[in-house]
Parts: sequence; structure tokens; C-alpha cells
Amino acid sequence: MSVTATRFAGTRSVLVELSDLDSVLALDALLEASPLPGQLDVLAAASTVFIKADSWASARKIAAAIPALELGTAPENAGSLVTVDVHYDGEDLAEVAKLTDLSIESVINAHTSQTWRAAFGGFAPGFAYLLGENSSLNVPRRDTPRKVVPSGAVALAGDYSAVYPRQSPGGWQLIGHTDAVLWDLERENPALIRPQDRVQFTASHTSLKLSSRTAAAPAHAAPKAAAGQLEILDPGLQSLIQDLGRLGLGNLGVSAAGAADTSSARAANRLVGNAAEAAVIENLLGSLVLRARGDAVLSVTGAHAQLLITPVEEDDFHEEERAPEMNTPFALLDGETLTLLPSGSGLRSYLGVRGGIDVDPVLGSRSTDSMSGIGPAPLAPGTLLPVGTVNGSHVVGNPEPSTLPVPDAHGIYTLRISKGPREDWFGEAGLRQLTGQTWSVSAESNRVGVRLALPGDSSPLTRIRTGELSSEGVAVGALQVPPSGLPVLFLADHPVTGGYPVIAGVIAEDLPAAAQLPPGAQLRFELVDPLTHNPHAPRAAGAPSHEGNTP
Repeated sequence: MSVTATRFAGTRSVLVELSDLDSVLALDALLEASPLPGQLDVLAAASTVFIKADSWASARKIAAAIPALELGTAPENAGSLVTVDVHYDGEDLAEVAKLTDLSIESVINAHTSQTWRAAFGGFAPGFAYLLGENSSLNVPRRDTPRKVVPSGAVALAGDYSAVYPRQSPGGWQLIGHTDAVLWDLERENPALIRPQDRVQFTASHTSLKLSSRTAAAPAHAAPKAAAGQLEILDPGLQSLIQDLGRLGLGNLGVSAAGAADTSSARAANRLVGNAAEAAVIENLLGSLVLRARGDAVLSVTGAHAQLLITPVEEDDFHEEERAPEMNTPFALLDGETLTLLPSGSGLRSYLGVRGGIDVDPVLGSRSTDSMSGIGPAPLAPGTLLPVGTVNGSHVVGNPEPSTLPVPDAHGIYTLRISKGPREDWFGEAGLRQLTGQTWSVSAESNRVGVRLALPGDSSPLTRIRTGELSSEGVAVGALQVPPSGLPVLFLADHPVTGGYPVIAGVIAEDLPAAAQLPPGAQLRFELVDPLTHNPHAPRAAGAPSHEGNTP
């Protein structure tokens, strides 16, 4: 058992390859019990351990420390024993019997007669990869994945079994269903099955009553006592509550989420005197309209927008409308209405309010995860947002320059990248192609990722290696390349694991710029060496300008 390779995944993550699953579990258990300095999150997979760090310096120290660790072995009974009742009526049960040369009854007996170990999580909140004691039920994934697998489906793939915690696409062989709730935010530990737990499946002969729990905490609920409120009149195309995200839950399949452009979110809070982690409103493409209930101090940063304040109509007089500036704190008095209208570059605007948006946190964060549904629901007309109270001295900031990226004279943006953990799947020619041609932002992009398209005479990337890559941890900023050859640049709501090779990663300093690229924007990638690059050095034309406000 040993570490076979250590690779950097972007400038704040390390991907450790190990010789076997026992080594993976041993390293995962060791890092869980004794975290390394700067370690933020750890995610085990079939043959790798992915470690998130708080800085490039910490990532380098972690990479250097890993080979010297004494792995030992993971405790056999480290977790709890979880019993799951299953109704064996899956659509693929007969196919599994055929593939394993067993009878249906023998398949059920093989599934229930062994204890399964939760080796690692990922894919979705509450989804655990369960490794059996033998390979009697080793079956391939379906040739054509299902577009919809129901919540509670019990499935097999390779040497693993799993239970789907929520309705989702999937290519595993379905052998049954359970009414156990795999993910419930009302529990102290939301995941029913956690890594290192042991699972015993039992055959249930009672009728199933499938149940599901929503993961979203509604933002419409009656607000708690607060210093004031913001009433949403029109949320526009999309308005979400975001802070700096939730860390340390990757092994449960929970992504960090948080503001897509952390630079603009931090600036919005700084301008109104909040701590950097206070919750703000992230608005897509303007058109947000809200009303103050109680006097408030606001700021708007990020994508350029025209700001218009409509005063309260009174019997004796009617004040004129006023237009505050972006990137500047301003007052919104009780009853006044603020309207945001898009007026220029950028994709996402951030509205900060002095005291912060004081909705209830979910798993330690007020962020909305658009992929899993964890966190406050998207804002809707009539939503009342409580404003937090201000304790102590919080100085309101001075006007600041915009942090939006600026294109070059040809309208092309530049993002700096470092080599990814799987750049060897494409070789030096692949990296030259990635950096030597222009890409465009697809209209299918969202908070999960920026999907890239091919303008003009550009061409897709091609692999020099064949076969499939086992799912492994991925970082925000990763450029993952599916078989189409069109990279996807992962943003805040990206899945915690991925099954396609990552050729490169956008460096941390340029991630906010990536989140502000609108559909149709053209961009190029500039390869830098993390060991020598200086994020504060003068930039080439078209490079983003987010120094000092890294995520």
C-alpha cells in the first residue's frame, strides 16, 4: 500500500494517487483524524484522495508532506452499522441475474448476505459508494444511462452498490427501492450513510411508502426579528442568497457553492462595513427590484447596472428619483424602491446590505447550491429578507473601482491557467491547442460551470489516451474535458467528483473573472507556472483585474 503520485489540481488543491482502495481509505482516515496545516476538505474516491487547501503555499506543503505519512490501515469498524430495508423490484434485477449467472433469488441473497462498506461519497449529497465483501454482484453500468432514476433506488455498478438519495440521471443497474431517507437536513447528521459506515441490506416484504424531503430552506418563511427587511418585488431572471460557501462536506457530496464572483461579493460587503462572509444577493443580468422596510445602507458591485431609487409618494411632496453609483455605499430609506437594470459588461451583480442578509444558515452557510437545492430557495416576488443587526463599529467603505475583467482591443478575455492533474491525457499538443485558439462561452453555462464552444476555425481537444477515468475529486476552476472535446470550466456549484480528465485549472486569482463572462464572450487561456507566477505582476491586455480579492 502506497502513494503512487501527487499532482496539483489548480493552485489550491492536491490530487493524491494511491495503489489500492485500502490505501485510499487509510489516507482518508488519517487526514480526517489529523488534518494537515491549511487543509480545508478531503474527498476520497476509488483510487485517489483529493485535498483542498486554503492557499497555494499550503497546497505545496501538503503535497510535500503526503509521501512521508505512515498510512497504516483504516479501522474496519470506524463508522456505524446502518440497516436499509429494500423492496427488490428493480427494473434491472433480471438483467443483473443474467449478467452474474445467478437466479433472481440468489441475487437478492448475495446483496443481503454481505456487509457493505461506505468507501467514499460524492456524485450527490447523501450518495455513498458501498463496497461489498466479494465480487459476486460485479456488473457493468448500463450502456445507455437513464435520464431519471427515482429517489430511493438501490443499484449496482462494478463492485459497488448505492442508494440514490434524490431523483437524478444515472447509469447504474437498478435492483430495488427503499423508503429510507438518505439525505435529511432536519437530522443532526443529514447523510444516513457516511464514509466508513457499514451497511446491511435486508429484504422488505411490506409495501413501500416512498418519502422525500426538500433540501431547500424556503426564503418566503415569516422573517425573524431583524433590524429591517428587504422586500423582493421582482427577482429578475435569477436572484440567489450567497455568502462565501460551505466547506468540509465534500465527502458527503456537498459542494462549497457560495458567490460565483467572490471578489465582487467581498467588495459589496466591504463597502457597507460587513465582514467578508456576510450573505449578499447575487443577481443574474440585472432587473432586480426591491423595497426597503426600514432604513438600510446598500451597495451594488459586479456586473454593470443602472441603479434607480424611487422615493415614497407622500401627500405633501414628492421627491425626485435618484441614481446612486455602482461600487459605492448608498442609503435606501424606509419604503423606497431600488431597481437594477443591466447597462454594460459582466454577468452577475452583487447587492450587499449593512448587517447582511440574515436568513437561517444551512450546514453552516447561507448560500444557495443550485445543483443540489441546499440552502435558501431562489428569491421570488414577495420574499421578505431579514437584515442583520450591526454590533460594534463597522466602518462604511469608500467608493472602489470595478473589479470586472476587461477584454483586449479585439474583445477577447484572458484567463490564466496551470496544468491540470490529467494533462497527460492530452499531452503537450493538447495544452498548446487549449492555449493557442480562441473559445467562446456557450449559452448553456450556469453556476455549475462555463461550457465552452468553438468560434471560427477553432477545434475540439482530442485525447491521446483511451479508456475511462475513475471518478475523482475536482476543484472549482477545473477545465474538465468530456468526449466532445469541449471543456467545461467548473464554477461554484460544480459536482465534487468528476469522471472526465481535467486538462488544466484556472488559477484562483482569475476565478472571479471567469464567473463574469456572459454567453457569447470570447476568451483565451494563458498557461502559467504556479511556482513562478506573480498574481500582482502587470497584466497583458485582456487579463482580469481581481488582485487582492481572491476566493
